[in-house]
Amino acid sequence: MIDPRLQTLRVLHRCGTVTATAEALHLTPSTVSQQLRQLAARLDLRLLEPVGRRVRLTPAALALLEHADALHAHWEAAAAELATHRRGGAGRLRFTSISTALATLVAPAAARLRQEWPQAAVEISEDPTEDRHGLLLSGAADIAVVLPSPDSPSPDDRQFRQHPLLTEPQDLLVPDDHRFARHSPDARDARGAQGTAGVTLADAAEESWIRAGDPNDQHQLLQAACAAAGFTPRVAQAAVDWTAVASLVAHGFGICLIPRLARVPAGLPVTRVPLSGVHAPIRRILTCVRRGAEQQPLIAYGLAALQEAAAEYATTTQPE
Repeated sequence: MIDPRLQTLRVLHRCGTVTATAEALHLTPSTVSQQLRQLAARLDLRLLEPVGRRVRLTPAALALLEHADALHAHWEAAAAELATHRRGGAGRLRFTSISTALATLVAPAAARLRQEWPQAAVEISEDPTEDRHGLLLSGAADIAVVLPSPDSPSPDDRQFRQHPLLTEPQDLLVPDDHRFARHSPDARDARGAQGTAGVTLADAAEESWIRAGDPNDQHQLLQAACAAAGFTPRVAQAAVDWTAVASLVAHGFGICLIPRLARVPAGLPVTRVPLSGVHAPIRRILTCVRRGAEQQPLIAYGLAALQEAAAEYATTTQPE
């Protein structure tokens, strides 16, 4: 077995503080500190140096970390091979996902998994306030459905394996009586003719906007897309829950950028309008697992089930 103190060092590098590392590993801060001191003494090396309230890994620790990542990737591969020798489909698979993908992609994939592996325990969580890569690294999750961000691992990261899952368009959500509503594919003019689908983001430069969804991803997307289209959005309101966002739109407080996966409650006087043009924003949704873990049968099947759910969604779903 791999020395658990190496895992503590890996999680510390991801989390940045002893306190956050302790929370991720379900340990006390004193236990984390003791493990790191023991590891440093065992190797006769200085592994950490203080930087304000945080700690930084020394060059020796970074060199050790590279070997620790390789060891853990090999261990994940070994666990995958050993799993093929077990009888039945017993085991546990834990998904963590962004909220908009959970209902449309993760739940159908998990249901398919339970049918094929009835003895397996499948757990699904949203974890909106957690670092999902940290959950993977600490072993609290096995498959993460994530959005790339400036803090995301690079494609060649030693600790994680990432794969594209879905390229998701963004729509505008506007009140039914808004001037953009006639551009919805479902709109009809007075003669019954179908509306012209799509507006450009630049067309909405003078609108009031609602900052919608998770500010760490959806708002960043709005800001970046509007900047590319040549303007800064005038944000007037903010809400996280999409039901609340849709209600604000329905009552005329502004328009918003909404992911195609996000669902709007029926009965609200709002219209979803596709965006067109070179600056039409998209989100790229990824799956992420610990490097080497994708070979484990349950994890491999879970990833395949997610890809099937994404392919089915992409071919059958149209903007509402």
